Amino acid sequence: MARYTGADCKLCRREKMKLFLKGSKCEGPKCPIEIRPYPPGEHGRGRPKETEYLLQLREKQKAKRIYGVLERQFSNYYVEANRQDGKTGDNLLGLLERRLDNVVYRGGFAKSRDMARQLIRHGHIRVNGKKVNIPSALVSEADIVDVKPKSLEMTPFQVAKAEAGERQVPAWLGVDADKMRIFVHSLPVRQQIDAPVQEQLIVELYSK
Repeated sequence: MARYTGADCKLCRREKMKLFLKGSKCEGPKCPIEIRPYPPGEHGRGRPKETEYLLQLREKQKAKRIYGVLERQFSNYYVEANRQDGKTGDNLLGLLERRLDNVVYRGGFAKSRDMARQLIRHGHIRVNGKKVNIPSALVSEADIVDVKPKSLEMTPFQVAKAEAGERQVPAWLGVDADKMRIFVHSLPVRQQIDAPVQEQLIVELYSK
């Protein structure tokens, strides 16, 4: 499976904001964007002309990087969102939020989406009692996501249980930290998604 293998902190610097790709490191003083709050590279401190296209492109890149999705997969999400009823931008963010790796992260079982993907690929996460090792799998309303019983004593899950409640869980999910279980109460709507993305700019980019 293709995936980004470069430095995550460069992605945050490129978007000039914290995307919280490295978990707790992003919240401390050692976060590179705190030290060098400008894009990486030889011309990082320059001021490129912010055209309409550039703004739209940067918004798409930001969304891809927040959710850890590559170009082709992101395009496929857009096509699916455009097929659905309602606003395409809202549908797009809804699909991204429903990814299993995002649900594991949002529920507080992982420090970052990268960590959530690793836990899923290694077979530690179940959906409705069945092991699922595909991070991009989409959850549905009334699904139950939990940790495989044999994995409950692993350090990451013990830490997650101890730190339960420290991170706000979106309203469309419910968490039982004692049983390491996440309930999908409903499908996410735009008002419940706190991703710092202007989805309309992404729709405008793909509509050209």
